[in-house]
Amino acid sequence: MNPKPNNGMPLSDIALSSDATRLSDVTIVSDATIVSDTTMVSHAAQLSDATLLSSTRQSTAIPPPAMSIAAFQRRFADICDTIGTVVVGKPLPIKRCVTTLIAGGHILIEDDPGTGKTQLARGLANAIATSFKRIQFTPDLLPSDVIGATIWNQHASGFEFRPGPIFASIVLADEINRASAKTQSALLEVMEERTVTVDGITHAVPQPFMVLATQNPVEQLGTYRLPEAQMDRFVMTTGIGHPSHDNAIDILTDLDCMDRAQTVRPVIDVDELLLMRQAMRDVYIDDAIRDYIVRLTEATRHHQHIAAGASMRGALAMARCARIWAASDARSYVLPDDIKELAPAVFTHRIRLSAEAKFNDINTGELLDEILDTVPVPLSGHAQRSSR
Repeated sequence: MNPKPNNGMPLSDIALSSDATRLSDVTIVSDATIVSDTTMVSHAAQLSDATLLSSTRQSTAIPPPAMSIAAFQRRFADICDTIGTVVVGKPLPIKRCVTTLIAGGHILIEDDPGTGKTQLARGLANAIATSFKRIQFTPDLLPSDVIGATIWNQHASGFEFRPGPIFASIVLADEINRASAKTQSALLEVMEERTVTVDGITHAVPQPFMVLATQNPVEQLGTYRLPEAQMDRFVMTTGIGHPSHDNAIDILTDLDCMDRAQTVRPVIDVDELLLMRQAMRDVYIDDAIRDYIVRLTEATRHHQHIAAGASMRGALAMARCARIWAASDARSYVLPDDIKELAPAVFTHRIRLSAEAKFNDINTGELLDEILDTVPVPLSGHAQRSSR
């Protein structure tokens, strides 16, 4: 006598057969489980009420709808407006920070104390619904205080890795240039590879991942100059500056708010952020614009007053940020003006002046302005594209 499943059909009719046996189109395997005629069932398959077998007719997961350029512009503006309630009257540094976030890079905010560097970084972090950690860099900070360490677990009788604060999607490295070079070296791998290696074992950090670093001017007491390799890992640098007279009055009218960044609530989540990153791929960059970026990059390497110019990493950062810059203006194409506007933030920290330039008090901004005036500006890439 053949045993019967819950639905009353004999198991002999359900084909517990060889690996090559095909089940009929409407064969019922268990309650609520239907196997198509192309499904192969092996001898080892346990067909029970809780088993759902896949088939070639099973529908796949529907991908999320793509974000349009217009929607990108609206979400970009929402983030900037939210952060604008924290740092009043500073739209350009805010736009640079948001652009870096979407580009998947890191940004360095350099300015005098009290200009709102930490408030800007925390405001951006709070505007995104994701994990956030803050690291206060000091001269006695050790690499293990940043990336974590392997310790002995007495209860488990073994070693285990305890991750440091670097394991967060957005990390605020406050006053980063107050830590020693040894501690700075701990950031080189994670800023480039998005991984941390401890005792020969590599650990991945959460995605998305971004380091927002603030630093005081290097001439101030107790600061260290960041190594060139680390500076090159920052997609952009920006300053903030002191508020204007009118903005300063507006800030003073809200004396009861001790921490403006704490009032910021998330306006987008990780899924929306990833959609924004996908949307920027639809922004068109003409070959003439690419050539313009390369010519600017090469010009920083061959100037008589520049000892070392921008690397290929800088050119890639420029191209990625230019697409986001264009999309934030509701454009699906990059213009030469986008490159010019981004050049000070993308290239300045990648340029090392010669000894003669330092002696003659020539600054990097003046040299970059000279390069932008010298390198020929191409015809608008959008105009070339539409004429094809």
